[in-house]
Amino acid sequence: MSKYDLAILGGGPGGYVAAIRAGQLGLKTVVIDKDNLGGICLNWGCIPTKSLLKNAEIYDTLSNHSGDFGISFKELSIDFSKVIKRSRDISEKISKNVEMLVKKNKVDRIRGFVKLSSKNTIDILDNDGKKTSTIEADKIIIATGARPRNVPSIPVDRKDIITSSEAMNLPEMPSSLIVVGAGAIGIEFAYFYSVLGTKVTIIEMLDRILPVEDREVSETLAKSFKKRGVEIHTGAVVESAKPGKDGVTVTITKDGKKIEMKADKVLSAIGVTGNIEGIGLEELGIEIFKNHIKVDKKDYSTNVAGVYAIGDVIGPPWLAHVASAEGLHCIETIKGLHSTPVDYGNIPGCTYCQPQVASIGLTEEQAKEKGYKLKIGKFPFMASGKAFAIGERDGFVKLIFDEEYGELLGAHIVGSEATEMIAELAIARTLEATYETIIKTVHAHPTLSESVMEAAAMAYGEAIHI
Repeated sequence: MSKYDLAILGGGPGGYVAAIRAGQLGLKTVVIDKDNLGGICLNWGCIPTKSLLKNAEIYDTLSNHSGDFGISFKELSIDFSKVIKRSRDISEKISKNVEMLVKKNKVDRIRGFVKLSSKNTIDILDNDGKKTSTIEADKIIIATGARPRNVPSIPVDRKDIITSSEAMNLPEMPSSLIVVGAGAIGIEFAYFYSVLGTKVTIIEMLDRILPVEDREVSETLAKSFKKRGVEIHTGAVVESAKPGKDGVTVTITKDGKKIEMKADKVLSAIGVTGNIEGIGLEELGIEIFKNHIKVDKKDYSTNVAGVYAIGDVIGPPWLAHVASAEGLHCIETIKGLHSTPVDYGNIPGCTYCQPQVASIGLTEEQAKEKGYKLKIGKFPFMASGKAFAIGERDGFVKLIFDEEYGELLGAHIVGSEATEMIAELAIARTLEATYETIIKTVHAHPTLSESVMEAAAMAYGEAIHI
């Protein structure tokens, strides 16, 4: 029986990052996963979807804006199968790189299913559930991730009613698609397929798309989507989704009325649930809360000594960068190092459609609910020279400050490169920056990031370019 200092169950962005850090710190470590390393994020989520979205962005520019750049051509077409293949190839290459990094850091890698037989013992199972070996570990980190949540009214069959995994690997482009759920996943696929020519309808139970974002951001993105022909139903509940010979019939209730619609495919994007079944948690007595493992976020320990959990399996926010941060903090705490806890109030959120959406901290509504008196600056990209030059004038930067101390409470961007620009504001909040430090930090010209400086200046009546 092999013995380790640490065993990590799951090789996603929480598990493999924790494994590498453990290897760096000299812990004899093994990471176990039935699939390629990288988890859903690298293999079926973050990375391959960004490949698809880049294809869509290029196609959209050439289809609708090529004349603006003095470019013309006789015929423009898209090979859907090659778009999908590029995405899969990128995912495969990066997964292999992760395998190499794990090996480089002297971490053992086991491919298989896992089941905890005790707090220090793990059985390795094959695809048929047969035990092939057993390992021991002083400490165990559970990083088994999450999967799309199923609801009875939307019975996923992975053929007509699909999840994000099938949506990025369809054999052919659907002529029509209903997306249920307007969070980041639903919105990104709605953008991708609508740009390529699919008739897309979005259904969201709450009162706006991207409901976790600042209201002005959600409204701006909705206008952009409607402009490109996407139909949006908010405040709507799906009563049923029934596949048939001519597509899927979806019935929704909105404003007290029933509405029926049809599409080739229905994408269920209504959230995720932790992968907690079949790995021995119940037998070991590990505490579960709302289908996720309950942990102490000071060190990510469970109620069973020596067993920890990180990433999507412990609940929201279900983000790859959060899982990685949790993994690093967990390992460093286990090793006895000083490690700054994850600040869950300072996590950037990103949606990679066009225009992009990125945010950190409080929305305007949240800040008001907490009793802050606010100074708000909003600088539109319409007033940015760089935005003019690159033909990306939609959207704005919105910064929310505490009037009393000038503290940056929240930052919200909708527009080109928003997901890159948000890092500056994450650092600003980490360093407890005020409006003055942002305004007085010299930003390069011409850049989109100048809009951050201008938004701060707007809040205090000092903006120059508007």
